[in-house]
Amino acid sequence: MTTQPEVKVGDAAPDFKLKGIGGKEYALGEFKGQKNVVLLFYVLDWTPG
Repeated sequence: MTTQPEVKVGDAAPDFKLKGIGGKEYALGEFKGQKNVVLLFYVLDWTPG
């Protein structure tokens, strides 16, 4: 297992990839210098009950 360095407040975010709705993969680096990026986490949003 590879350990990642700790990210502290004020640090630049490391480049990473996440899958969006529909399975499309997005990399943070794709948006560098173009847009602001906001990440939202909805805990249990797509689960029943």
